[in-house]
Amino acid sequence: VQLVESGGGLVQAGGSLRLSCVVSGTAFSTNSMGWYRQAPGQQRELVAAITSGSDSTNYADSVKGRFSISRDNAKNTMYLQMNSLKPEDTAVYYCNAVFKILGKVLHYWGQGTQVTVSS
Repeated sequence: VQLVESGGGLVQAGGSLRLSCVVSGTAFSTNSMGWYRQAPGQQRELVAAITSGSDSTNYADSVKGRFSISRDNAKNTMYLQMNSLKPEDTAVYYCNAVFKILGKVLHYWGQGTQVTVSS
């Protein structure tokens, strides 16, 4: 299973970025998926998550109203639209996919994409 993120980069405060995560290498459908981020010296934290049918999402308080998570199961792709970016959003953003196979819960991670927001 491979998760490949893209869309990170350098943006000024107030700007926008759209991250993408493509899942490949498996015939199984993902269960829930999510975006996490890790800033230097900080623990990895959940930014947003979405269920398999996109019927439920949840967000960290710090990004509510600014970020939007979505997924296109036909394309095995998840997105994170980030608006009104702040310098404190600077971090490496990781894609996470959860599979439930034969009673086991398996987590897979992407390699991360850097998001840097300048003030």
